[in-house]
Amino acid sequence: MFWPLCLLCFSLCAFCDLVLILDTNVTMNTPRLIFTLVVSLFLLGPVNAQSIREQDIRAELGFLASDAMQGRGSGTVFERIAAEYIGSQFREFGLEPGGDTDSTGNKSFVQRVPVETAPSGATWNVIGILRGTDPHDAIMLSAHLDHLGVNDAAPGDDKIFNGADDDASGSVAVIELARTLAAGKKPRRTIYFVCFGSEERRGAGSRHFIDNPPVPLTQFVADLQFEMLGRPDSKVAAGTLWLTGFERSDLGPALAKNGAALVADPHPEQHFFQRSDNYPLALRGVIAHTISSFGLHTDYHQASDDVSKIDFPFMTRSLNSLVQPIRWLADSDFRPAWLPGQAPVPRR
Repeated sequence: MFWPLCLLCFSLCAFCDLVLILDTNVTMNTPRLIFTLVVSLFLLGPVNAQSIREQDIRAELGFLASDAMQGRGSGTVFERIAAEYIGSQFREFGLEPGGDTDSTGNKSFVQRVPVETAPSGATWNVIGILRGTDPHDAIMLSAHLDHLGVNDAAPGDDKIFNGADDDASGSVAVIELARTLAAGKKPRRTIYFVCFGSEERRGAGSRHFIDNPPVPLTQFVADLQFEMLGRPDSKVAAGTLWLTGFERSDLGPALAKNGAALVADPHPEQHFFQRSDNYPLALRGVIAHTISSFGLHTDYHQASDDVSKIDFPFMTRSLNSLVQPIRWLADSDFRPAWLPGQAPVPRR
């Protein structure tokens, strides 16, 4: 527990400074901010990690879903802080930034997306790139980094909707897969690690990304979205994740054949395939599915979706089962395809 607690303490110091910088005109002690951020990253990242470690998941999820992050409300300063935090991890892993370019030509990992109705007037995506040897093919691993923020009208004493499972767990999955895959050999296909803002506000972040993709959408061989995988689902075998729309394409079976602890979505009546950021991509032709283990728990969109409810050993085992299959997908010639009659079509 020592290292995650140290990380949280140092990260919260940096967080407090960053809130003041973003939200006020107060002059801050820049060396202090730099020091706390650097120490946080040092404590967080094992060098050249080849597998996903529970202690790293605990540290990252503990920060993103802490009360200090005020529920990472869509389009709030706290969503931006989450984006900057994830971007700092991508930088630590040696990824190439895919966000905005400033006036001096420096590229960031964070992408600002104007949203007039958002509290801050914008939402934020995070884009990290692991460049492959083949310039024509890419895959994407994605999640949404926002949640519902604070609701003063919520019943009870807890007003902060921390969103530990929804979707800090998915964001951490993307972070840890980035760490692990970046530590290995260069893949054949380029891998985009993307965390979208404002999924809870009609997917504003993902819609902007799809309308302004870094490469033509036809180059994306597949997208795997990670959503709510912090607790096991009793409807599937122990240690197993499930894939929305498993029956729609040959991607799920191929990943399972290569070792992924992945089965079909046991809740087809919930229409989860259409309820996450994968769906707009799928409508544009990308083979895009969501990986989850959401067992319809009653903490969904409640203030009780806390870190204390996360099953960290389960999350660690199940994510590790995906590392080699995703590495295989990044290195192989396999191109997933929709099965006959199963490609999603827009509603008329």
